Amino acid sequence: MKALRWHNQKDIRIEEIDEPIVKPGQVKMKVKWCGICGSDLHEYLGGPIFIPVDTPHPLTNEVAPVTLGHEFSGEVVEVGEGVTNYAVGDRVVVEPIFATHGHQGAYNLDPDMGFLGLAGGGGGLSEFVTVDEELLFKLPDDLSYEQGALVEPSAVALYAVRSSKVKAGDKVAVFGCGPIGLLVIEALKAAGATDIYAVELSPERQAKATELGAIVVDPTKVDDTVSEIKRLTQGGVDVSFEVTGVPAVLRQSIQSTGIGGETIIVSIWEKGAEISPNDIVIQERTVKGIIGYRDVFPAVLSLMQKGYFSAEKLVTKKIKLDDVIEEGFESLIKEKNQVKILVQSEQ
Repeated sequence: MKALRWHNQKDIRIEEIDEPIVKPGQVKMKVKWCGICGSDLHEYLGGPIFIPVDTPHPLTNEVAPVTLGHEFSGEVVEVGEGVTNYAVGDRVVVEPIFATHGHQGAYNLDPDMGFLGLAGGGGGLSEFVTVDEELLFKLPDDLSYEQGALVEPSAVALYAVRSSKVKAGDKVAVFGCGPIGLLVIEALKAAGATDIYAVELSPERQAKATELGAIVVDPTKVDDTVSEIKRLTQGGVDVSFEVTGVPAVLRQSIQSTGIGGETIIVSIWEKGAEISPNDIVIQERTVKGIIGYRDVFPAVLSLMQKGYFSAEKLVTKKIKLDDVIEEGFESLIKEKNQVKILVQSEQ
């Protein structure tokens, strides 16, 4: 079968590999659609970050090359011994987190935590993948496979908002309106935030943020982004979300909050960032990071059934697996108008 394999920084290849063999407790999936995640792009441009290279990952025992892709949906085509909750023909999505004790407790904080599609174990940018039963959720009949491919990134956004102190009626800023930033806007709407300020440079992404109900702040059209947000909110937002991985933006995210404000760092960083501790200390602000998600997939699926996290609004391009490097990864680098690109594995 065909699969997109990460070999090294700036070295990803479409290769022919053996189809995976289903083991006890697993199902074999025919991948329908897989999204290209910002984490995949970080691994391509600046990795390895999560991908094991010299030392095998403790839970998969794999090192690079690994098959990429962790935002995917598909159809069950084979069921392994002992699987009781899934049958051939089921439509499913995957929560792609490996943890020592499975999905128990704060499993996303397990020191050995890894992502299927980054730490090994196969990946969604392929034709088939085998998945442990506990990682699966059934895709409701009224949600498309394309919508299913957005469940994983939507889980990041919903978990970020749930991990914050956002309350109904709060004023909030989202710095960066790529796929996760736009999904954060959707999650904030579901949480009852009233005024959502979206800081974004790309006109196309600004338009998406506006379509989702946010108030756009264009850094190229104001003298100072932080001052503009403080002017609009009479003192600063209650909570800000940093979703760019850009050092200067992290500082702005912190400074845009009011007294006792909170900043949630959602992005994954390729390099360090300098901040002024006084920005936190003097106004008694807090800064918090989140990684992945836990225990939110059912809530995401329910919100999708109510119209949130819409694939029709957020997917800007659909491509075939054969074209994933040039039309997918390179397109996301060169074309700033792209939001979410979905990849179809079927030939």
